Amino acid sequence: MSACEAWRRYRYRWFGAPLLLTSLGVCLKHSRRAATKRNTPTMDAAGPEATPLFTFGVIADIQYADMEDGYNYTRSNRRYYRSSLQLLENAQRRWAADKPHFLLQLGDIIDGFNKRHDASERALETVLGQLRSGGPEEVHHVWGNHEFYNFSRSTLLCSELNSAHRAAAGPPPVRPDIYAYHFTPSPGFRFVVLDAYDVSLLGREEQSEEYRRALSLIRSYNENQDLNCPPECGDTNQRFTMFNGGFSQDQLDWLNSVLSEADENQEKVTIVSHLPVHPYSAAFICLAWNYDDLLDVIRAHRSVVCYMAGHDHDGGYWRDTTTGVHHLTFEGVIETAPDSNAFGTVFVYEDKMVLKGSGRTRDRELLFPSPLEAGPLKS
Repeated sequence: MSACEAWRRYRYRWFGAPLLLTSLGVCLKHSRRAATKRNTPTMDAAGPEATPLFTFGVIADIQYADMEDGYNYTRSNRRYYRSSLQLLENAQRRWAADKPHFLLQLGDIIDGFNKRHDASERALETVLGQLRSGGPEEVHHVWGNHEFYNFSRSTLLCSELNSAHRAAAGPPPVRPDIYAYHFTPSPGFRFVVLDAYDVSLLGREEQSEEYRRALSLIRSYNENQDLNCPPECGDTNQRFTMFNGGFSQDQLDWLNSVLSEADENQEKVTIVSHLPVHPYSAAFICLAWNYDDLLDVIRAHRSVVCYMAGHDHDGGYWRDTTTGVHHLTFEGVIETAPDSNAFGTVFVYEDKMVLKGSGRTRDRELLFPSPLEAGPLKS
């Protein structure tokens, strides 16, 4: 059957599976497996061998809901809605031992099904309560599509999921509705949180100019009546679906200025967002709408060392051969069996980051790009 027919046949009613759709890109999956064999730095060591400068925890796509297990839209991957809370607790036990300085929560903290059952606030408080019960006190939240299934943008900006109060001093994005900021956990290192749904149909009022522009953009590539159904193609245009979004020029300009400052200060920058931006680091259907614009900004600077994302529950990895930047997509907790795990602790050194994963999340040694690999310094 066609991709769209498969979508309509297997997707859940309401918010059922606007994620994850990797089986639509069969060619990509073979391509990504081949890429992984050529381009995956794994490590066999039991753990970091020296004292790190700092550490942080990472987890993605918890998507908690108080409901029975289900499946993704192709019924190929099981989704464990209640068990995701237990897997978060497992991660917290590990972090209690690793003592990370902060946590990156990469988005989709609760599932869109909560909205249907008027349980969004209750589900969010359940997960946030679990986060408060242990692990690092400093949590940096990223917004994904499921945040917008449950809450409006204005609500999110006033919620505990807005961690921009932890931002370092510096100019904020041009528009106050853009959820993007940067922080410095240690001298010489900077993290930038990006808003991958700045340009999107999600979280925008239908009467707004932002909504109309996003609708015009997606309609240029997707002719389906149901915009959660991907275009009938096997290339990167599959990304033009309603459950994805992109970065406005205002946000890209702001990022460019932040990275220029980091270049001048010879800092190492890690960018985090919900949507992947390298086509070899995730399924095409999970990419940000204007991933190429974001890559252009990254490649114009020598300070970026890593880009971390969620959204693709299968995870993925690619090291950009142009810049040496690591593009790391973390596996989703929601599609991780109760007897496994999906999280990691990252140990940061002067010349590398070492990811110590658990369960589906593998150990990796991420060497920082050399000056020859890095992009040009902006004048």
